[in-house]
Amino acid sequence: MNLNDKFFLRLIWIVTAVVLVVVVVLKIVPPPTVKPSFIYLLPHIIGGINAVCAVLLILSLIFIKRKNIQAHKITNVITFVLSAFFLVFYILFHLYEKDTRYGDIDHNGVLSAAELAAVGASRMIYFVILITHIMLAVVVLPLILISFLRGFSMQIERHRKIVRWAYPVWLYVAVTGVIVYLMISPYYNF
Repeated sequence: MNLNDKFFLRLIWIVTAVVLVVVVVLKIVPPPTVKPSFIYLLPHIIGGINAVCAVLLILSLIFIKRKNIQAHKITNVITFVLSAFFLVFYILFHLYEKDTRYGDIDHNGVLSAAELAAVGASRMIYFVILITHIMLAVVVLPLILISFLRGFSMQIERHRKIVRWAYPVWLYVAVTGVIVYLMISPYYNF
């Protein structure tokens, strides 16, 4: 590992820590009272970005299996940029809107016995998917950044080693992001 790698690895861990702190702070800080009108479009855009990223990740795998390295690189860069937009939109949305409660049919922020009965076991399924999605989203950020560092610096063997872990986790996070969006969207209060 050279000096340049050490610098970028430190930067990767700093970026990961900052993102994690920002997301945690968003859960604690109350939202501003005035909300921009576009804020309610963001969950739909975020869900769409996750769907596109999932498709692009599958295409990226196909390209590399076919030894089309250029298409693989381009696809991964596009996926990376879309994921960066996802992160910005996610932070922006959660700055203004706090978490939506799964099953809150009347949008009052409280789950009644009738609402809980109406969603039944799907609420538990939702939380299993959501919790694994969140935990792996935290893990995947540094994996993605390190795999990009190694790929672009042409450390092919080291890139392959980390991608064995990064790719399935990233794909899982993208796919479950779409599932979470589809499951929670009926309960948005807008």
